[in-house]
Amino acid sequence: MLNRIQPTEFAQINVAYNRVFRPGRLSVGLVLPLESYAVGAKPTMQGHLEAARRAEDLGFAALWLRDVPFNVPSFGDAGQVFDPFVYLGALITVTDRIALGTSSVILPLRHPAHVAKAAATADVLSGGRLLLGVASGDRPEEYPAMSKGFDDRGTRFRDSVEYIRAVGLGYPTHESGQGTLSGDIDLLPKPHGTRLPLLITGGSQQTSDWVAQNGDGWMTYPRNAAAQGRVIAEYRTRTKAAGQPDKPVMQSLYVDVVADPAAPPRPIHLGFQSGTDFLCNYLREIETLGVNHVALNLRFNQVPIDTTLERLADVVLRGFS
Repeated sequence: MLNRIQPTEFAQINVAYNRVFRPGRLSVGLVLPLESYAVGAKPTMQGHLEAARRAEDLGFAALWLRDVPFNVPSFGDAGQVFDPFVYLGALITVTDRIALGTSSVILPLRHPAHVAKAAATADVLSGGRLLLGVASGDRPEEYPAMSKGFDDRGTRFRDSVEYIRAVGLGYPTHESGQGTLSGDIDLLPKPHGTRLPLLITGGSQQTSDWVAQNGDGWMTYPRNAAAQGRVIAEYRTRTKAAGQPDKPVMQSLYVDVVADPAAPPRPIHLGFQSGTDFLCNYLREIETLGVNHVALNLRFNQVPIDTTLERLADVVLRGFS
């Protein structure tokens, strides 16, 4: 029998972090773009701002933007096409409440000063609605295009996290492979809340102890219940051992929600096709395992997206709002 994770308290960081992540509870978000497109195809991005507004009106907790600098055909996924920070600016103007997250910014391909300034700007302009997911990247073809090494991306990722933390303070001193901060210059604006909420994706080429100690939460992927429960428990054990407060865990999930609510599950890439009955049961199970947020990806959804959003809001969000 699975043991329910007992609620504790998460740190108070910004509006989005405090609303989306609640101890012992699951919230539901969406991965943009809100349209279906085949492997190897590019999303049209038509009506994407209207879809974002609709998601907010229906009560979804967050919208998540991926960072895909180059379309690598062998991966079969161009992402949401737009630069995530420019896209965040557009989304800020058409939404008021929904959290806006990156899942995830590829730190080794960007200078951390640019990431920190863009992220803090989005956080301030949105009134504290930014969640900054970061990753080390997994598309080797992108690195030579930017004259960056792929094998040493883990070192740059770690240095970037430390740099972003440093420039969140006033007139910082910091030295790493990313640059030297001598204490006589400052990066503005500062985040809306106490700091930028940094969510580490997977291992990001770091040790498990480093991930538990240095992030404000952990982004992971779907697994079977036994494996997911185990890795979440291990993450929280490492967090506690590092003297850190409890931190949230979120996961992604591809879903194809069919019309029949009782339809049984069928595996798809990193998720499943099913009716809403099975989906609700699955979400209750991962909530029990300690997942605090799930980001649903509708890329492979065969029913019209508007219909699926309504169905999710009517049936699924009712139990996880």
